[in-house]
Amino acid sequence: MQQKKQLKLTREIKIGIVFVITLSLFIWGFNFLKSKDLFTSQTEYYAIYHNVAGLVPSNPVNLNGVKIGYIKDVSFISKDNPSIRVKFIINTNINIPKNSIASIYSSDLMGSKAMQILLGNSTDNIKPGDTLTSNVEGDLKEEINKQVLPLKLKAENMMGSIDSALTTIRLVFNENTRYNLAKSFENIKISLDNIKNTTFNVDTLVSTQKNRFTLILGNIESITRNIKNNNEKITTVINNFASISDTLAKSKINQTIANTNQVMTNVNTILSKIDKGEGTLGQLINNDSLYNKLTNASKDLDLLIVDIKQHPDRYLNFSIFNFRK
Repeated sequence: MQQKKQLKLTREIKIGIVFVITLSLFIWGFNFLKSKDLFTSQTEYYAIYHNVAGLVPSNPVNLNGVKIGYIKDVSFISKDNPSIRVKFIINTNINIPKNSIASIYSSDLMGSKAMQILLGNSTDNIKPGDTLTSNVEGDLKEEINKQVLPLKLKAENMMGSIDSALTTIRLVFNENTRYNLAKSFENIKISLDNIKNTTFNVDTLVSTQKNRFTLILGNIESITRNIKNNNEKITTVINNFASISDTLAKSKINQTIANTNQVMTNVNTILSKIDKGEGTLGQLINNDSLYNKLTNASKDLDLLIVDIKQHPDRYLNFSIFNFRK
């Protein structure tokens, strides 16, 4: 009897131990599924966002690609404040600088969200319950849209340009334009033929006048040789001209020209007065009576001289005796 009771007691103890172990495993597994670790120290931190982009509790918190915690709660700050406060847990004892950033990002191609801690460079570390600076990175779709949107706009602009070009081509290449193009190509052909004939004529001229060209080139060579041989003489001539020009530059040519201009002005003044009849010379040139009087006086003087020569005693009537008295 006593053995049966002991056996029953031992069985109940085993069942109790199994139940406790099972319950413990259930609680640990449940917390494990919720990303909670019951055997490590946990510290709570906060971050404030205007939009969490789909972040939900139990999403991981990573540092340099390693999971160090999980999201514990996502809730509005208050009814009047639509900003969202995210409470997250960090399981390991890691020193996190105060200027670190809690950034929400897409952890996979399906758009699942996670938080990563971008460490700052501050020497002071955050304390439990502190609020980190927040940031939300664009998801893969947004990043692709950012990259593809410029290409899309360029493609649309290119399609518009191609459409405009095709429209222009259709308008340009009508019947009249095709006819004009054909005429243009025909004219180009004629021009090329003319150029061909011209080049042929030039070649013929060069070949027929080759000896003359040779003679001309020989003469040019002879001229250049003479210039080279007489270089010193040419230099001397140029120096002489330079000396003459320096002498002229140093001489008082300006003063001489000014004096000449003054003399010409005086002569012009005198000639003007003579022309107006001023002065004796002007009267003589412009007044016939004065000219006639001078002519008559000259004739009378000639007659007087002739008379004196013929009859000097009429004019020289004196005696030596009277002179002595």
